[in-house]
Amino acid sequence: MLSQITTGLCIVALLLLAACRMDVPAESSPLIITPHDRTDIVGLATPIQLQRGQNRVIVKDYFMEPSRIDSVVAAPGITASLTADKQYLELTADDPELPPLSNLELWVEGRPYDILLKSPREQRVTLRLPDRGYQAVAVKGDMNAWNPNSSPLRKVGDTWQIDFDLNPGNYSYLYVVDGQEMRDPDAPTVPSDRGGTNSQLQLAQPDDNKLPRLRTDYAEDNRIGLQATNNPDEVFVYWGNYRIEMPDGEFDGMSFTIPAAAADMERSHVRVWSYNEEGLSNDLLIPLQGRRAVLDAADLTRSDYEAQIMYFVLIDRFNDGNPANNDPLDDPRVLPPANYQGGDLEGIIQKIEDGYFASMNVNSLWLSPITQNPYEAYQEYIEPQRWYSGYHGYWPILSSKVDYRFGDEATMKRLVEVAHDNGINILLDYVCNHVHELHPIYQNHPEWATSLMLPEGKRNLRLWDEQRTTTWFDTFLPTLDLSDANPEGIDVQTDSALYWLEEYDLDGYRQDATKHVPTEFWRTLTRKAKERVMVPQGKPIYQIGETYGSRPLINSYISTGLLNSQFDFNVYFDAREVLAKGSEGAGFELLASSLKESFNYYGHHSTMGYMSGNHDQARYISLAGSDLSFSEDHREAGWSRDVQVGDDIGYNRLQMLHAFNMTIPGVPVIYYGDEIGIPGAGDPDSRRMMYFEGWKEREAETKQVLEKLARLRNERLSLTYGDTEYIHQTGETFAFARMYFDEITIAAFNKSSQPKTIALTLPTGYKGVKLSPNFKGNLTQEGNQLMLTLPPASYEVLVGERS
Repeated sequence: MLSQITTGLCIVALLLLAACRMDVPAESSPLIITPHDRTDIVGLATPIQLQRGQNRVIVKDYFMEPSRIDSVVAAPGITASLTADKQYLELTADDPELPPLSNLELWVEGRPYDILLKSPREQRVTLRLPDRGYQAVAVKGDMNAWNPNSSPLRKVGDTWQIDFDLNPGNYSYLYVVDGQEMRDPDAPTVPSDRGGTNSQLQLAQPDDNKLPRLRTDYAEDNRIGLQATNNPDEVFVYWGNYRIEMPDGEFDGMSFTIPAAAADMERSHVRVWSYNEEGLSNDLLIPLQGRRAVLDAADLTRSDYEAQIMYFVLIDRFNDGNPANNDPLDDPRVLPPANYQGGDLEGIIQKIEDGYFASMNVNSLWLSPITQNPYEAYQEYIEPQRWYSGYHGYWPILSSKVDYRFGDEATMKRLVEVAHDNGINILLDYVCNHVHELHPIYQNHPEWATSLMLPEGKRNLRLWDEQRTTTWFDTFLPTLDLSDANPEGIDVQTDSALYWLEEYDLDGYRQDATKHVPTEFWRTLTRKAKERVMVPQGKPIYQIGETYGSRPLINSYISTGLLNSQFDFNVYFDAREVLAKGSEGAGFELLASSLKESFNYYGHHSTMGYMSGNHDQARYISLAGSDLSFSEDHREAGWSRDVQVGDDIGYNRLQMLHAFNMTIPGVPVIYYGDEIGIPGAGDPDSRRMMYFEGWKEREAETKQVLEKLARLRNERLSLTYGDTEYIHQTGETFAFARMYFDEITIAAFNKSSQPKTIALTLPTGYKGVKLSPNFKGNLTQEGNQLMLTLPPASYEVLVGERS
């Protein structure tokens, strides 16, 4: 998905929209500014993915005032109408001959707006399991958010079967037979991020060699030139939310004039899509400064969210800047890893001011929750029922008070001010799904909580998939009903979230437990953010969610009216399988395919988060160095032994992951301590105290490598806005090119334990560009042919520009 906000706009320009079609000459399309203009669509309208049959779109997701819409016009083969109250847009797409892309036009008091429509891609698939005397069979997997309750199989003769309508791609799944998980005996298997293996359904995808490919070609004055290969049938170019009509004919070389209305805008965007009979092309995203394409990375700001480098700070475990507020629990039942260790807001301020984050070009800090957590210990219900403090911040007992162990309101405001002065966004981890049992919300409104007991008498605890939006995280953490059935609860919790945004001038949220919260809540929160912050202040707000699940589930929370993006756990787990295991793991085919599937769901220029690690997972480096086994219980390992890195190759493999994250599209996310390779098993061992002195040689080296990678990411627009093309792939080696106008960057990887020499050919349009290495690769080049030798477990980033 593309960022749903036009970042960095001057305040007036953000609120005003062009008053006439963009298919007339740009010079005759001025931006009309009057005191009565209002915002219609805030930010960039995300494309609408149609399903077969009737589709209902919530108009408020796109338009601030649906009542002002005059009419809607869709392409032939699609029927489009507004309900009488204009709250819903109904689209029907039953024509099997529909082109893959079309345009939807909506008129608002005489002004046209355009939204891209993507035609249905589903295929009818039947899963079958021969009967062996089973009583009940269900399936859980990527096709149904891993909820077996939603997909029971029916018995037909001597076979159990079920039908799904699925998009092309790969789907992991398991059968649940008489209550027991079972792989499909007739399907291939793939590693599971939960341990073990799953069955995989593989649905044929389009042939990349036949799909159209779009590239930026040149930017001169107010014109942009594009290149397209494989004969696209049609090209869709949008400036903001207005389509620029392109002439019919050949699209191998095309250009357009940036509309004159862009002249008054500090930042707006051009987006481009195309298709042919094989399927969809990649998409392009081009930031503009006035009527010129941005060609210098120095022109980007922290509000250009595609250009973020994010760093996650677990406050209690980062830096103790004020020992006076230290107050660990005096309870012998709480062992040190589960107790407070002293990190605070003052410690973060100190590291901003001493340039620690600047050394890694970090321009967004994700802070763990800061609200007041309980003053006493609580016992986890699962065995062995250990006792914990609320050091992590995810057990709120008050929603508008800074936990005194972290600081106070004045310190929090100073942190935001210092961060902004240093070009850094502050994103707050917000907990809305649940509260602690001592929270006034639960004390005063216990009826707002979902039921801890299910009808069959089973406790609704940690049923992450089966009871996704109602399950409790623990017996003392009531989950709130944030569905339409509890509008008062939605209102209170969204106002609580907005309090932090408005009171502290925050730049957005990391939204905790996204999939466990109904979309009604996220829709209301995003709407309020637009009404109370984004429109009146002209300030963009970025929201990134946390969802463990399939891409369809993750994507269901991303749109103009919901969240900007989520963390891409699927790519992270596949990168861990491929890179951390070296030659023993899956080949690069898995990672290349995984990244491609993410492009298909979220777009080629999303603000999805690509992480080095996560506070709920074992430390990547301990897995990569083999001191921690993939097959053991990661959580218990942290309690039973001192998990370290193991083999030094773990540092090489961590650096490879950093190189991968810093060179793919999306937002690279550094988990605190991964810049040096802090080891650790599962939670809470993966949350050890950060240290800034006494680094080992390999730790200091890893930090230096990350700094260099981040500098390249920060300086090279091809790594932020470039299109992506795979140019080499084997089981143990992989290379891709990122291209943006005259700039090209190539990232190459060797995960083998042996040196590898790979042959690369420069992509079309970049022949003759002289490339330079930045790390330990040995490069020879003759024209557009490259021979690159990579040491074992290593990477290279090649850079060059067309003259």
